[in-house]
Amino acid sequence: MRFKDRVAIVTGAASGMGLLASQQYAAEGAKVVLTDVNEEAVVAAAKGIRDTGADAIGIRVDVRCYEQIENAVATAVETYGSVDILLNSAGGCSTRVHGRSEPFHQLPIEVIEWGVDVNFKGPVLFCRAVLGQMIEQKSGVIINMGSVEGITGSGSLDYGASKTGMLGLTKSVAIYGAPHGIRSCCVSPGPVMTRPAMANMWTRLGRAAEPEEVTKLILYLSSDDAAFITGSNHTIDGGRSVGAR
Repeated sequence: MRFKDRVAIVTGAASGMGLLASQQYAAEGAKVVLTDVNEEAVVAAAKGIRDTGADAIGIRVDVRCYEQIENAVATAVETYGSVDILLNSAGGCSTRVHGRSEPFHQLPIEVIEWGVDVNFKGPVLFCRAVLGQMIEQKSGVIINMGSVEGITGSGSLDYGASKTGMLGLTKSVAIYGAPHGIRSCCVSPGPVMTRPAMANMWTRLGRAAEPEEVTKLILYLSSDDAAFITGSNHTIDGGRSVGAR
């Protein structure tokens, strides 16, 4: 019960690693505020957690909209009294999400903007929204989801650039938050079996990660076990980023 009585906000919490991390935070005692642009799915996900006897609420949040972000943070504080953990998990490859296959220089601008806004601007805005509360508490942890492609670069330019930006965001929040007892870490996965296509992506270990392998790292970094870790990126990619193939 590493997170007993702590309050965690998770973005992209209706599916994938955001949902799994939410469930695991709750299983270890956290009160979880699940946020996602898919209102029906995130409300159902929160109910599923409550059905286990844990405490959770689901709120529709489009991470491109600061008013919705601010509302979610205010709701967390009003309902539970604090914000102890923020997991910025919402994101995705813009071309896959929008079903586009054109080269980058031919992509519609709105597709590129979606990628930058969801993968980078949203986490920046969420950090802005929670930091005041964390400073007041004199404690807090912010975990940002990066990607191996933020280290190696990517054929999806907006995705790779945004995920590289998460490294800078993490370091900058660590500097900003350290005087107030606030830590920040980045987790950069390689391929993860959140969908079948991930199994086809190369790693030195010859497989994709299971989602639980990544969320265990997220929970460790969120916990007091990692109390002396801040500003760092933690690559979990099966060796995909190690040297040339």
